[in-house]
Amino acid sequence: MYNILLVEDDLHIREAIMDYFSEKGSDSMKMYSSIDGNRGLEMIYEQEFDLVLLDIMLPGLDGFSLCREIRRKSTVPIIFLTAKAREQDVLLGYDLGCDDYMVKPFSLAELFVKVVAMLKRSKGLVGASMLTCGDISLNPATYVVRVSENEVKLPPKEYTLLKYLLERKGKVIDRETLLVNIWGYDFDGNDRVVDNHIKKLRKALGASGSNIKTIISKGYKISED
Repeated sequence: MYNILLVEDDLHIREAIMDYFSEKGSDSMKMYSSIDGNRGLEMIYEQEFDLVLLDIMLPGLDGFSLCREIRRKSTVPIIFLTAKAREQDVLLGYDLGCDDYMVKPFSLAELFVKVVAMLKRSKGLVGASMLTCGDISLNPATYVVRVSENEVKLPPKEYTLLKYLLERKGKVIDRETLLVNIWGYDFDGNDRVVDNHIKKLRKALGASGSNIKTIISKGYKISED
């Protein structure tokens, strides 16, 4: 049973999502909700959730701040639900560690499908083989990344980016491919977001960040040479 937290102050939107998900996912999902960011954060600390649906314009702690606080303790998937469709808002959301972005008004059916797909991706890694490159190792079964036996805590997007590159070690991956496979077909930003996250990933990996190579005019690859 998946535990899903919805933080949304609009009564009609909150009830519509709760009713739809409770009906469609009755056998696999348990829904929880909060109308403000402060209470949402308390709930995050009180119990474990498998996914968070998060509005941005909230009373108390706003969605961006709540996302930042969640990322201090958890890699739980986060989907923003918001009327903020400006590129800078979308990029900020991804930079803070969200995994997807739905702009209001949106289809409940589409949101449900995205949630199911994200839950499957986040929970479907058990039994996968260890991924390595030089001193970097990533265990998909436990989500643990290590560099020279020292554990490295990565935000979800950096983790997914590293995993994607390691699974294709030695191959050049262009920015568009990374955008489509990590941010999704409907991502409304540009490939600068890839460069920003690569920069953050390299920094987090320390000296081993040099294993991620920039291939000018083409993209990126991870290799030991």
